[in-house]
Amino acid sequence: MSITDWDVHDRPREKLLTRGATALSDAELLAIFLRMGVQGKSAVDLAQELIAHFGSLSRLFGATQAELTEIKGMGSAKFAQLQAVFEMSRRALADNASQHTVIADLPALKTLIQLHLHDVPHERCIALLLDPALRLIHIETLTEGTLTHLNFDVRHIAHRALSLNAHALILAHNHPQGVSEPSPTDIRTTIELQNQLLPLGVHLLDHFIVADGQSPFSMAENHLIANAF
Repeated sequence: MSITDWDVHDRPREKLLTRGATALSDAELLAIFLRMGVQGKSAVDLAQELIAHFGSLSRLFGATQAELTEIKGMGSAKFAQLQAVFEMSRRALADNASQHTVIADLPALKTLIQLHLHDVPHERCIALLLDPALRLIHIETLTEGTLTHLNFDVRHIAHRALSLNAHALILAHNHPQGVSEPSPTDIRTTIELQNQLLPLGVHLLDHFIVADGQSPFSMAENHLIANAF
């Protein structure tokens, strides 16, 4: 059945306009983006198939062009549009963080971090560099690791913070095949870095660990490092 044959209140676009985007399922939101399905499938059917195929919206956004275009009805244009939507979301969150204190909206901060470490197959460490008002100055990748191990370069991190006149920073790295909890090495290295940065006037506020399908783990929230907030 075509979506146009549905009751008007059940159609994704009309449902969004009357009840808001949060009322829609992942498939319904994706269906609005797709606009139309393929022969024998509505846009919602195709959206459900895509989410089932990749496992989640997150993995769908992380799909390569070759992986996405294997699905009937998904060509290079749709791949480009998906990547544009993903990048706009990341930039919008970064822009908001640059105008407001990042800790004022912890869920948004966690989402921003997840977007930057989204579906990375190896360990990557990023730094969110903050001004004295704890607004975002810059996000950059500090190091890239192997599949299971990441080496933190304390001197490099300190140099980057000072060169950008950052008052504070938040670290985040991913565990691509693990859980969103820090290892003993993660905790020890973070405490060491926090202690080395403090005499230089740079405050390490938190260190988040990201793993697929899990909320980012905050060391400061869980009292594993000194809470500088």
